[in-house]
Amino acid sequence: MSTAMRIVSLHRYPLKGFSAERLTRVVLDAGGHFPADRKFAVENGPSGFDPSRPEHQPKIRFLMLMKNDELARLVTRYDDVSDTLSIVHEGREVVSADLGTADGCDAVARFLASYVPAESCRGLLRVLTAPDGFRFTDSRSGAVSLINLASVRDLEARIGAPVDPLRFRGNILVEGLEPWQEFTLVGQTFETSGGVRLAISKPIDRCAATAVDPQTGLRDLAIVRTLMSAYGHVDCGVYASITRSGVLSEGQRLMPVNEDEPMRLGL
Repeated sequence: MSTAMRIVSLHRYPLKGFSAERLTRVVLDAGGHFPADRKFAVENGPSGFDPSRPEHQPKIRFLMLMKNDELARLVTRYDDVSDTLSIVHEGREVVSADLGTADGCDAVARFLASYVPAESCRGLLRVLTAPDGFRFTDSRSGAVSLINLASVRDLEARIGAPVDPLRFRGNILVEGLEPWQEFTLVGQTFETSGGVRLAISKPIDRCAATAVDPQTGLRDLAIVRTLMSAYGHVDCGVYASITRSGVLSEGQRLMPVNEDEPMRLGL
């Protein structure tokens, strides 16, 4: 059974819990994270996060789709050069702010405080910026997430409805595997013609955020319950760490590699 994969699409989520941005090409650094992915988060009441000593925080301390499904109705875009985040609601830009400044972060927080139902707020909303080397990911480990599109299609057949792969908020969507074959790849390393090496570390367990349609914001599918009843687990996708720097692009192949052998380039 082949373990080669083809990259179908690349996505990042600069503001944790908010919309995806599709990219065609990214530069990955060994030991780093997917560029600007989960770089910002909206603290929902005091979280105890200390940027001078950053530590992983439970996602319940931030605005998140699991509790705040109305976030899916906002479209966010982040510009790396200007550090500007824009938010669009119902086709109209409602905020454009420089997240490199306190005023910009405050502007985003003020809009969200007026948008999110008051009963969903545990306290003051505040935009946090991850210091270098840290990201507001759900997992303590795993810098990059991969979603096997064959697994999503198999889940569609079980649930009896279309399942948007963006429900799983992965960075790299791949094809070429059998359904759920990604779980057998834990411990293996893959490489691309752009020089990147990714080491698959563990499956990704899923939460109620997957019930929310990423386009409409409707909580319409029991993804977690279906995963458990159909497969006996709540996992979909795998985490990976970046072990060699390089360029990752749509259409590239991820090929298995033996770390003791010279690098083989995928096409």
